Amino acid sequence: MTRPTVTVIVAAYDAAAVLGDCLRSLLALDYPADHLQIVVVDNASRDATADVARAGGPRVTVLHEPRRGAAAARNRGLAAATGEVVAFTDADCVVDSGWLTPLVAALDDPAVGIAGGRIHALRPCTRIAELGELIHDHASAMASRPPYAITMSWASPRALLERVGGFDPSLLRCQDVDLAYRIVETGARLAFVPDSIVYHRNRATVRAMLTEGYLHGRGSVALRRIYAGRLAHFPRRRGYARRITHHLRQLIHNGDTSAALFRLGFDLAKIAGELRGELR
Repeated sequence: MTRPTVTVIVAAYDAAAVLGDCLRSLLALDYPADHLQIVVVDNASRDATADVARAGGPRVTVLHEPRRGAAAARNRGLAAATGEVVAFTDADCVVDSGWLTPLVAALDDPAVGIAGGRIHALRPCTRIAELGELIHDHASAMASRPPYAITMSWASPRALLERVGGFDPSLLRCQDVDLAYRIVETGARLAFVPDSIVYHRNRATVRAMLTEGYLHGRGSVALRRIYAGRLAHFPRRRGYARRITHHLRQLIHNGDTSAALFRLGFDLAKIAGELRGELR
């Protein structure tokens, strides 16, 4: 059976320290090289990101996007994509050699608009980074209501991405959630593919984890404003008090205290970001 052509897009900003590992893993994919285009979009980096990308060799196409933001960078890659399927991963990810093949296979079902796989912490790492897998739980994201996908591990038909207009460059956070919502609105469904694995350099310290939660919270406010009324058939988000109470109950009854504390801390930081965003 003939496999579809695929373009893998990596948006990179000040990623010189990590991009080389990402590219080596992409170049080692078990997908046929003559059906694979690898595109790195340097998003106005201040370091040697572009040099590292060019060092990937002739199989790596290096583009430049001066407008800051992962959405603008990914759209630049999408505009240059030649594959029937477009896949995304991040510059601080390392993909398993079998990452791409099952994602593409899931798209054989014409009802599937996004296929996404498991996201593990890149080890060795700190306990905080290990617990970061709770944040990047792709199975839960795709089963949530409304469902969404994470661009660390994402594949879609290029024609569908172009039809819905790609990423919204006005969003500096939650661009992948926004694009997933728009794809869901077309009637397409999301497919979790457990055999597809990427390894991500999760935030390694408590401070970095809290910062990530805060930024997630601020970004979600803009998203809720965009989709007010458009996703009304999905359940309403729990209020702040109920969210905190839920985490406190988990802390009391959950045998894994560190995981419960991590979830509580992350959501408290997220609530702080939401409150700050609502004041703007």
